[in-house]
Amino acid sequence: MDLPALRAWIGREAWDEDLLAVRHARLMAATLGLPQEDFQAGTPLPPLWHWLYFLEGLPPPALGRDGHPARGGFLPPVPLPNRMWAGGELEFHRPPALGATVCKRSSVESIEHKRGRSGELVFVAVRHELFDGDELALTERHDIVYKHPSPPGAQPAAVPAPAAATFSETLEPDATLLFRYSALTFNGHRIHYDADYCRTVEGYAELVVHGPLQATLLAALAQRLAGRPLRRFRYRGLQPALLGRPLTLNAAPAGDGFTVWSALPDGSVCMQAQAAF
Repeated sequence: MDLPALRAWIGREAWDEDLLAVRHARLMAATLGLPQEDFQAGTPLPPLWHWLYFLEGLPPPALGRDGHPARGGFLPPVPLPNRMWAGGELEFHRPPALGATVCKRSSVESIEHKRGRSGELVFVAVRHELFDGDELALTERHDIVYKHPSPPGAQPAAVPAPAAATFSETLEPDATLLFRYSALTFNGHRIHYDADYCRTVEGYAELVVHGPLQATLLAALAQRLAGRPLRRFRYRGLQPALLGRPLTLNAAPAGDGFTVWSALPDGSVCMQAQAAF
């Protein structure tokens, strides 16, 4: 792997602008079973809902086999076949309001090569900044991992819960939820809707529940329990959550906030996050 050539992408920058449309937020509310009338022009954008905006729409010839944009462009052309949303960290400065036009500046921050149990891994960190007028509204580091496919039937190591949960609720993801969230975020990654592709190409036994969807639900849980806006949110995916297996969303007090995590029926953790207020 030509790591110096890939690192030539560090510092690459892109700007975008979007309207935080009320209609799109209401469609997200419908997807999550929330009252749509709660979302009006001027309503503060809920945490992580900015992922519904700044969507990139490329024509079919510009897509890779996995349904993502083809390699190269803003992100480096990492030669490993699978790419996943690994985690990230956000700082909320002042939530923008629905109906506002906001700008986003993105830059490639780092590119690291590692070896794990499954072989080679490349981690790409992207920094995003959202501006509401002249005011910085949100700062985000988005971690992307590139890897080889998992062998069919491979089981990831179980990760135990980080604490005893003081609050838990059950989520039973279904194919409709995955489809609607993919549509809302214009996410063409085939692991979320093409079961044959999951099994034969990327090594998953079933459709994969979106990491960003889990992070969004965990951030909402923490903010609801705290009763005040999030200040920081750091999250990391630990193992895939697959369709047909219920998840629990859990929380436990930690410092000035909560540790929150999604877990499989055996208690092993899929995504874990720290929420501070």
